[in-house]
Amino acid sequence: MSNPSLLILPGDGIGPEVMAEVVKVIDWFGDKRDLKIDVSHGLVGGCSYDAHGTPLTDETMARAQEVDAVLLGAVGGPKYDDLDFSVKPERGLLRLRKEMDLYSNLRPAQCFDALAEFSSLKPEIVSGLDIVIVRELTSGIYFGEPRGIIKEGNERVGINTQRYTESEIARVARSAFELARRRSNKVCSMEKANVMESGILWRDVVQEIHDAEYPDVELTHMYADAGAMQLCRYPKQFDVIVTDNLFGDMLSDMAAMLTGSLGMLPSASLGSPMENGRPKAMYEPVHGSAPDIAGQAKANPSACILSFAMALRYSYDQGDEATRLEKAVEKVLADGVRTADLMQADGGTPATTSEMGDAVIAALEASL
Repeated sequence: MSNPSLLILPGDGIGPEVMAEVVKVIDWFGDKRDLKIDVSHGLVGGCSYDAHGTPLTDETMARAQEVDAVLLGAVGGPKYDDLDFSVKPERGLLRLRKEMDLYSNLRPAQCFDALAEFSSLKPEIVSGLDIVIVRELTSGIYFGEPRGIIKEGNERVGINTQRYTESEIARVARSAFELARRRSNKVCSMEKANVMESGILWRDVVQEIHDAEYPDVELTHMYADAGAMQLCRYPKQFDVIVTDNLFGDMLSDMAAMLTGSLGMLPSASLGSPMENGRPKAMYEPVHGSAPDIAGQAKANPSACILSFAMALRYSYDQGDEATRLEKAVEKVLADGVRTADLMQADGGTPATTSEMGDAVIAALEASL
């Protein structure tokens, strides 16, 4: 049997720095846990434009379609602000999502006890928080037609169309229910069925999929604005939240900030099953390319490392090893090791990007 495969796309800004620490982790699992992964590398974003005149080459796109998983760092930066829209770095990321049909975006919001003081909410509200927002990623108002800016009389009118088919809703609902079965068996679906026809359809289809295929999973429905309020009031009432593209964009960013640091948050984007039964998948940290600190060894690699932990769990069927890696990151934080982004709220031991990665490796060693 061949080894599992991974395409690494470090991207721009701090992407290569944080990805270097993930490579250390991958090598450790190969050496100490006999988990061999065939790793290949490519370019995406601004660095690809610099080298090839395009944010993603056809060759890299084809490789992304072949591998078991893609791990991406970050794209973009002010250097590329004046490029034509068609070749901006972000177009490479969007092409990957579109052509791999990555319709289910998993955004965990986990607050480690050692970082509870970093949140703007009271520690007792967020300590131990562990939820996942499942966001539909390839349809909805960001893709619906008609769209654009037109002229009506003497003024301009901006138009975007919220559009969902039953099948688009059904497949992301199944993704959420399957995830819930691995966790606490609880899903809350969020929409605006009180004012939007697409919300009515969303609620109906999610309920139908639940009743027919997942009656063992607890399902509740909530209006998205009420869900935002409840996330700020008592977020630990939730486990898995499933919602559309627009509301998922906003709610996941809100949930991210409950944890206190974007530098800690991973994500996964999953698509249809491949021949081996595993979903097409791309994993990436939630943070951006942070060009203001690129090359200064200040970046926190934790989110990228935790994104690889998600790959272990969802693409490589290595749930125990994923938990091992997550607990190693948690131990490093509990021991007070802090990159620059985590030094604002408490003391601790200052660490560079590389030193944070080394600390995670030491914690993995201690787990044996």
